Amino acid sequence: MQVGMGFWASKTLLSAVELGVFSTLANAPADLPTLQRKLALHRRSARDFLDALVALKLLERENGLYSNTVDTDLFLDRAKPSYIGGILEMANARLYGFWGSLTDALRTGELQNEGKGGGENFFAAIYADPERLRGFLSAMSGISAGAANAIAATFPWQDYKTFMDLGSAQGMVPATLASAHSHLTGIGFDLPAVQPVFEEFIARRGVKDRVRFHGGNFFEDPLPKVDVIVMGHILHDWDLTQKKMLLSKVFDALPKGGAVVVYDAVIDDDRRKNAFGLLMSLNMLIETPGGFDYTGEDCQAWMREAGFSKTWLKPLVGPDLMVIGLK
Repeated sequence: MQVGMGFWASKTLLSAVELGVFSTLANAPADLPTLQRKLALHRRSARDFLDALVALKLLERENGLYSNTVDTDLFLDRAKPSYIGGILEMANARLYGFWGSLTDALRTGELQNEGKGGGENFFAAIYADPERLRGFLSAMSGISAGAANAIAATFPWQDYKTFMDLGSAQGMVPATLASAHSHLTGIGFDLPAVQPVFEEFIARRGVKDRVRFHGGNFFEDPLPKVDVIVMGHILHDWDLTQKKMLLSKVFDALPKGGAVVVYDAVIDDDRRKNAFGLLMSLNMLIETPGGFDYTGEDCQAWMREAGFSKTWLKPLVGPDLMVIGLK
């Protein structure tokens, strides 16, 4: 019952993010009438909605005043740099509806998003609209923030001087790595439309002197030469042939002793434990023509096939793992 009716709790959280509940309460605790007014809630729904968030342990309530929990205050207040709600905003605006067609996807193997039935290409549509693009890039920062900090802390960056984040989006990974390691200089590689958003984010994070943007298409254009190439939440977007091609291209771009760091919600080899990774693979079914998530052994085999001499896995945070290949 908890799983089957789980969409109740999911949509309650997503609507709370959309309405700005946690950002509103970050300023100060508030009572029911105040929140009803500030959030434009109907009087019939307001109390049940807010108390449901309390019961879900997303809000606290004491003496009639609602407040954020420690976690929602840190991660779901839009004004904080630790905000990860962008991915939840995208889930609310797009994925929640598309997942209603999962059964169709399971029967047809076809995507169920904007491109369903020959409609607009999702990535083309996103990158053509500056506002949609900004929201999408923010969502990618949200889902990458934890992994970026873990990669900064656990990869042996002292052995390298330069890096590139392939498919860098807003720039969460380059900004985090450069902030953590003052000797590093880095590149964010993405389609040219991303450049203004990337440069704004990098400047805000205070590392624009050591991180620059490089516009291009990683399937078509040559890759800049660096010591380490990072690919986060990228490889799962593509089919097997494209995955192998990207890893081969990365191998060719790296110097001897260089490294690739691939991170995703990597599925455990026995395919029993990482439910998030398996569900993310179903999300790729809904979102892409051929994308899928993969196990650590899958990725290591592809890396070895591309020519990497040594490969290994390292846990990051939550469901994410990184797969490292050494040339």
